[in-house]
Amino acid sequence: MIHHISLDAKNPRHVATVLAEIMGGQIVPAPPNFRPDSWFVLTGDQYGTLVEVLPLGTEMMPDDIEAGFHQGASAPYVPTHAYISVQVNAETLQQIGKRENWFVRVCDRGPFDLVEFWIENRQLIEFAPPEMAAKYLNLLTNPQAMQAALADLAEAR
Repeated sequence: MIHHISLDAKNPRHVATVLAEIMGGQIVPAPPNFRPDSWFVLTGDQYGTLVEVLPLGTEMMPDDIEAGFHQGASAPYVPTHAYISVQVNAETLQQIGKRENWFVRVCDRGPFDLVEFWIENRQLIEFAPPEMAAKYLNLLTNPQAMQAALADLAEAR
């Protein structure tokens, strides 16, 4: 179970606000040990889901006592992403993306679907409206179904 994830953004407060809208949460400033202009998206769900939105280029590294946050180089794209279940539908996600001028599209990954939501057109979050999340959970909670899906994908290559 993943309970929280960190992202960086050019405009952390705005990104946190948009994510809170999608995830049905609220934003609060991060604690003082975070870099200034860092924000938390709190959902209040039963899993304690939290998204940390940090200033662009933030790096985490081991410090003297605990992980520290430092300014580093900012990459145009990053490999880190998450698949997050949300209560809004794909159309709402597309409307929000259009409003923000962020790239959004519905994708068929074979055995499951998702909505690619490109925050600031650089950071990918895969959102799963309820019907997409159900398909994903049915697949990934059943090892035999997952193995069969992977075998089908391998045969298709």
